[in-house]
Amino acid sequence: MIERENLSRKQILTGFGAGALAIIGTGLPGQAHAAVTRAMKGFIGDADILTFALNLEYLEAEFYAMATTGKTLGSRDTRGQGNAGPTSGGQMVSFANAELATVAHEIARDELDHVRFLRTALGEAAVAKPAINLDALGVGFKNDAEFVALARAFEDVGVSAYRGAAKLIENKDYLDAAAGILATEAYHAGNIRAHAIYGGYMSPKLDAKDQPPTKDNSFPTDKNGIAIGRTPAEVGMIVRGPSASGGAFFPNGLNGKIR
Repeated sequence: MIERENLSRKQILTGFGAGALAIIGTGLPGQAHAAVTRAMKGFIGDADILTFALNLEYLEAEFYAMATTGKTLGSRDTRGQGNAGPTSGGQMVSFANAELATVAHEIARDELDHVRFLRTALGEAAVAKPAINLDALGVGFKNDAEFVALARAFEDVGVSAYRGAAKLIENKDYLDAAAGILATEAYHAGNIRAHAIYGGYMSPKLDAKDQPPTKDNSFPTDKNGIAIGRTPAEVGMIVRGPSASGGAFFPNGLNGKIR
């Protein structure tokens, strides 16, 4: 059993942050689980959850901006607290499917709006865009199939991240904002998954929870028909890798307490 006094501030604010404690807590009975939850609430606030979301929105916004225009976001939408970094890799996609191209441009606008919305909500506390490597997997920009594969990964992870963070948010206004973004991400994910299925595009499995789109599994839901959720730790393992110091799409890590 894990007691509260064994949970150090370093454990909570570094590494997997609140997500790691959420994973630990799910396997603990009664008192220990409550101790983990209290420790999380003591150091991780609603603004920290939104900051974590902003890091993810930066990644999605940069991906779609590069894929649709060949350009990255401007400094107006990326400056802030923490370690700022450039976005590298990627290129404008030469879409063969006109409908997919139209969808990609619309999603690009939505993701930029998400960045601006979260930055406004956080005010002066908004973090800067950290360094992002769009070529982390070596795919995503050569053709429709690559674009759909990477877009599918980002959208499904985005939906699961907001679903997983919902229980950690206390302020109803913040929760309402997160729910609104989650719904939009779900619209995106459903459309991209449909393109993957009907276009016959393969989509690799991201982790043990992932359900890649197939003709027999359009929607990634659990036995209750509820969308899959991931803790910040599980999301981090996909987009950043096992080290809090950085890797994968975030070579220098994320900005904020939840890293």
